[in-house]
Amino acid sequence: MAPMVPSALVGPHRVDAQGRRRVHPLTPAVHWLRLIPALLLVSFGVLNSAGRSGGSRELLVLLVGVVVVAAVVTGFQYVAWTRLSYFFDSAGDLRIDSGVLSRHERRIQLSRLQAIDIVQPLVARVVGMAELRIEVAGSPKKAMLQFLTVGEATALRSEILARAAGVRHDAGEAPENVLVQVPAGDLVLSLALQFRVWALLAITVVIVGVTVATNGPTGILFLFVAGGVPIFLVFSEFSKFFGFTLAESADGLRLRHGLLQTAAQTVPPGRIQAIGFYEPLLWRGRGWVRVRINVAGVAAADQGSGDQTYTESVLLPVAPWPVALAVVSRLLPGLDPEALQWQPAPARARWRAPLQWRSLAVAVNDSVFATRGGWLQRHTCLVPHARTQSLRVTQGPYQHAFGLASVHVDSTPGPVRIDGYCRDAVEARALAEEQADRARRARGTAAPARWLR
Repeated sequence: MAPMVPSALVGPHRVDAQGRRRVHPLTPAVHWLRLIPALLLVSFGVLNSAGRSGGSRELLVLLVGVVVVAAVVTGFQYVAWTRLSYFFDSAGDLRIDSGVLSRHERRIQLSRLQAIDIVQPLVARVVGMAELRIEVAGSPKKAMLQFLTVGEATALRSEILARAAGVRHDAGEAPENVLVQVPAGDLVLSLALQFRVWALLAITVVIVGVTVATNGPTGILFLFVAGGVPIFLVFSEFSKFFGFTLAESADGLRLRHGLLQTAAQTVPPGRIQAIGFYEPLLWRGRGWVRVRINVAGVAAADQGSGDQTYTESVLLPVAPWPVALAVVSRLLPGLDPEALQWQPAPARARWRAPLQWRSLAVAVNDSVFATRGGWLQRHTCLVPHARTQSLRVTQGPYQHAFGLASVHVDSTPGPVRIDGYCRDAVEARALAEEQADRARRARGTAAPARWLR
């Protein structure tokens, strides 16, 4: 199909006669700049080797190698840039053509749009560039446009959302209402209060103590290596969730976060399949909770552009319980998790789960199926009946000996798992059958999830 006339998002020098748009001309340079840390590391190693041997041959090889790599990368990325184009066809869907050695033509069907995000890796952020990531149902990989200016990426995202909603493609970005902003102080303290951080610190102290006892004072040097692991974990999550803002708009939930690498995510309405509340042991005294979600069509651990796990799954990294409940009530109107009537696990479950059996419970109301459990980290997980994917009842040999079984309500892939552990075996089977009926009725009466509605 012939491309439609594009809106004024890019300069005329980046739209060809057929109406195909190109990404920014600095794209090859951004890709090349991302190689600099690796080149510096290799160069440092070669220089050290040359310094110890006293020869200059290594220096010459290093210089030639850097020049060759720079030339090859620059040439390849330039050709890739010239062969990358995108446009909206006459059906309103996004087309992306790319490929150097082999040609790829991809059609992004906007009626199946799941999420669209703007991400700024560190190098791209330095030069004012961003990449657009588009997730559609039924596709294992995200479509990515690298790189655009931040303004172009924002405008293109707004155009895609508008086309998906069936409104004018030049309608502009929908206004938003900020629901939550996570203070940096609360984020730092919440990360420092994670049990795994203190466990790693304790292990480090033990290892350093043993090393000093066996190797003498030189073993203290190990502290500077092993002791940095907990600090790195805290800084990594702090960098990922820094400036976390959750906003609500007509086109869905908007999440913005990041220190070294920033991300602006848009989760469409109706795509949230399950919600989980997580309370680490050391957070309970402060009444804090983390909220995670399963999103339809979004992988739990997508990788892109060298970043760590991409976090569509975190709705709130840390928040007081009342704030978290207020946010969830906007996603599932009328739901009050605190009003659920919980059914605890039978007392004999202590022989199968001696540490957490008191916290194991399930609850059902007209809207959701819910489970609760955990000891070091308590969790409460909810799935709307209409979002139930499948049901399972499992019974291991140890559970069978005590007349126990577990019921599992499967959602789309993600971090939230709805597992009712250690129920009475007869009750577990009854729960599964009843939930199958509830899910069938809910799907029959649920309205389809549409944009802007």
